[in-house]
Parts: sequence; structure tokens; C-alpha cells
Amino acid sequence: MRTASLPTGETVPALGLGTWRMGERGGDRREELAALRLGLDLGMTLVDTAEMYGDGRSEELVGEAIAGRRDEVFLVTKFYPHNASRAGVPAACARSLKRLGTDRIDLYLLHWPGAVPLAETVTALERLKSAGHIRHWGVSNFDTDDMDELSAVPGGEGCATDQVLYNLGRRGIEFDLLPWAGRRSMPVMAYTPLEPDRLAAKPALQKIADARGVAPLQVALAWVLGRPQVIAIPKASRTAHVRQNRAAHDLELTEDERAALDQAFPPPTRKRALEML
Repeated sequence: MRTASLPTGETVPALGLGTWRMGERGGDRREELAALRLGLDLGMTLVDTAEMYGDGRSEELVGEAIAGRRDEVFLVTKFYPHNASRAGVPAACARSLKRLGTDRIDLYLLHWPGAVPLAETVTALERLKSAGHIRHWGVSNFDTDDMDELSAVPGGEGCATDQVLYNLGRRGIEFDLLPWAGRRSMPVMAYTPLEPDRLAAKPALQKIADARGVAPLQVALAWVLGRPQVIAIPKASRTAHVRQNRAAHDLELTEDERAALDQAFPPPTRKRALEML
């Protein structure tokens, strides 16, 4: 399994398991649990969730999936901006820990920028870290100016990652945010790295997929995984999808294939506002 390095030097899998919209429908639970457990078996041991997903039901699903295997997993979850205060962060963390059935979160992320001063949020996160309730903290949906603001507050340099929307059809972060993170040895986590409705029918992907005997979205995921210091967390709620994503990890695109994708999905030539889903 390819890895990415956190600023501390700790390595994590570059391909993980996303869980957005999982755990919301009881009838899907057995298949979703099977998908998550298969992902762990296949080495995709970074699992991402959030208190927002299904009002905590996704965290409960993840907790059930990793029961008895907690030490294998690099566990990521996120808290709402309205819980980002000095008192709100530890309270939200305690609720997430209970739903996840664990005593620690490996990476705890502020889900998007909010009204609470970042200095207050960072202080609360550092206290959680000192207490052993979290091991690392970071942010999500922060643009470059947000990251500059975060870096300027006391303790802000402790941020481990920024989780953002990134795929072949949404490459805006390559202009400034990816270089910003690279200069600080900080990985970027790519959520929605596939976005089927936007990418699946694109001829450039289909052409490469046909030549390789794979699915177009496997090519799209292989492209993301080929970016240095990028962690991809596609959601896969079915075992077949998990296997497809894991196979994409082993698909290495050639320079010619990457050039063809650059032509079909041009990289940015100017600053773009950070996209969110």
C-alpha cells in the first residue's frame, strides 16, 4: 500500500475508506459493514467519518466495523464548526469517541471554517492531544488564505492535514493549496476523488480504461493516487466497489496517459475559489 507522510513523519495509507452517507439507512448496514471490513482486510486501514454524517450514525457504523481491530486502523473524524469552541471541541470529541467505541481518535478535523476564532479551536485541540484523546488534528475545506490564518495563530503549525474536494474534474487546489501544503510537508486528503456523475462518461477516461481493461473510475482514482502526498478517501458501500478501488491502487498510469488526461482535464492556470460538496 502506498503511503503519505504526516508532518510528524508518521506514515498513513494513501488510499482509505470514506463513509459519507453511510450508516443512514438500516437496510444497507450489513453490506456497508462488509465493505468496511473488506477494506481493512485489503490494507485500506485509514477510515474517515464525521459527526455530521448521518447525525453520528456513520461513526456508529465505523465503530462496529473496527471493533476488535482498532489498533489496525488510522481513524479520522470531523467536528462541526459550531462545536469548535473551547468547551465545544472536547464535548464533541467525547460524543464521537462514544459512538466510535474507542478511547482515541488518530486525526480530528474541523469540518469547515466557522465563526469561532481559530486560536480558541487550536487551544482546545492541543488540550485534547495532551490528554491522549486525539493523536493529530487538522482541518477540512480550508482554502489557502484560511491555512495562512491558521498558521499565524499560536499552535497553528500543528495542523496535520487539510481535507478538500479534489479529483480530475476539480483541480483548482493545484494552483496554490497543494504547493502550500507541499512546502510544509503536509499531506492533502482528497474527498470525493471519483465523483461518478461528473467523470464516469468522459471519453478520455474511457479510452484509457478500454486500453487497460479497467473501469473509467479506476483510471480516475489511479490519477489521484499518483499525486505525491495526496490521500484519497473514496466512499465504497459495496464490497465490489471496495475491490475496484483497491485494484485502482495498483494501476500506474504512464506519462502519455497522464498527458492525455491533462489535455482533457486541464490543470488550473489561475487561482480558483476552493470548491466544496
